[in-house]
Amino acid sequence: MRAKPPDPRSQAKRAALNAIKRARRAAEKTGVTLSEWEGEFLGSVTERIETYGRAFADPEKGGRDQALSANQTIKLKEIAAKAKGEKKPLKRGRGFGRRAPPASPAQDDDES
Repeated sequence: MRAKPPDPRSQAKRAALNAIKRARRAAEKTGVTLSEWEGEFLGSVTERIETYGRAFADPEKGGRDQALSANQTIKLKEIAAKAKGEKKPLKRGRGFGRRAPPASPAQDDDES
């Protein structure tokens, strides 16, 4: 008899909890101190995942079978990178700043 296929929600829940544990362990191992906000973020996300199976309520913020929203996933990756001692990620968009003027073609002064 075949075993039941694994539940995608429980898989996502386990994966998110393991990612949080790995980030904390990496921070402890390398001696990086997480800010108060980062520690609180990891704690509250862990608590919500264990209680509800996911850390967000709005279905537009993440996939149906995901445990973390898209922004929570980004922050978790940034915290994990900080814990590993990697460089900070690239800055997100720069908004509507001025662009550099286009390169003008070379003009010859001999033409008349």
